[in-house]
Amino acid sequence: MQMIEKVSAAVKFLKEKGFDNPDVGIILGTGLGALTEEIEIIHEFVYANIPHFPIATVEFHKGKLIYGRLNNKTVVAMQGRFHYYEGHSMGQVVFPVRVMQMLGIKKLIISNAGGCMNLDWKKGELMLLEDHINLQPDNPLRGHEASAFGQIFTDMSQPYDPEMNERLLEAANENEIKLNKGTYVSVVGPSLETRAEYRFLRMIGADVVGMSTVPEVIAANQMGLPVSAISVLTDECDPDNLQPIDIEDIIATAKTAEKKLVVLIKALLQKL
Repeated sequence: MQMIEKVSAAVKFLKEKGFDNPDVGIILGTGLGALTEEIEIIHEFVYANIPHFPIATVEFHKGKLIYGRLNNKTVVAMQGRFHYYEGHSMGQVVFPVRVMQMLGIKKLIISNAGGCMNLDWKKGELMLLEDHINLQPDNPLRGHEASAFGQIFTDMSQPYDPEMNERLLEAANENEIKLNKGTYVSVVGPSLETRAEYRFLRMIGADVVGMSTVPEVIAANQMGLPVSAISVLTDECDPDNLQPIDIEDIIATAKTAEKKLVVLIKALLQKL
């Protein structure tokens, strides 16, 4: 079965279950599920119950697709995303983005947890993605099946929507939240970086490193879907003072910082 047929089957199933013409899609990253507590949930399905949906294998990802109301907008939210390092194909990683776009979303908001390499910033802060560097070894637009979703030679000169980004900066200013602006680099993972790798990534222009987001942004751009993304800075990646990674500390930092993320996403929905 072709990818477009699988996406169409999932869309048909969800529409029949009441996922009716949502306004905005939201992807919640590692440790960033608290926004769902703010949603007036109308329907929700675990991924395993949706035709052809991949299964989230990361233990701290819930694996639910939620449909409901938030700040007078109808939203469809992914509580848990998919990563290339889990063994999924890039087509599977971006499958939910294609489904949400075909369900009818007009905007996409993405969050992620990332390692902070910009030494002027601190863990617990947020970064608005202005640009990205893709160091993942595959592209969701590779292969003949991707052409069913749009032009595969997709322009990426401005991957993040300027209007949405401006509204997020306004919201941050109004709520006295520090929102850094910078460049995200997406790597495969799941192992973390060496000191030399952090130096290299900083040298090529990245402020934050993570293992997600860029494939979904590429797929969104292919389909003409405006997207904004925010990184929660969960650890400080100073190669000259590098400490052993503590996943529990990363999750705890994400949990603390996501309060600010929730405020910004809710404010953005009011402004759209």
